[in-house]
Amino acid sequence: MADTMHLSIIAPDRIFYEGDVTMVEFRSTDGYRGVYPGHVAETCILQPGKLVIHEKEGTKMAALHSGFLEISPSEVRVLAEIVEWPEEIDVERANKAKEHAQRQLARYHSDMNLMRAELALQRALVRIDIAGKK
Repeated sequence: MADTMHLSIIAPDRIFYEGDVTMVEFRSTDGYRGVYPGHVAETCILQPGKLVIHEKEGTKMAALHSGFLEISPSEVRVLAEIVEWPEEIDVERANKAKEHAQRQLARYHSDMNLMRAELALQRALVRIDIAGKK
């Protein structure tokens, strides 16, 4: 079995990452998961969370907010709606978004507003966490 697999991360505005990795970690609707080369084929829906890319040379981290992931034994493909490197994150803006989402959660009026506020809070918290790990 190979000790690496190919990882492609495609965002609407760019190819975010392309390379060979030893492992990739992400948050799906099933929770945080890790994938090694030789993993069984599957697809999953991504949730806001840390994306950890393990290369032979070291580890990279990014904020991955939503999208879809396709796994095959030799490749992982991510179609991301939003994905950011730590240095791309505006921490002040993320803190404001966090505060706004917390206010919305405190006074939600419908299930839809609650879900939107919870997702906004998750995205803000991921950005703040990842930006702190530059």
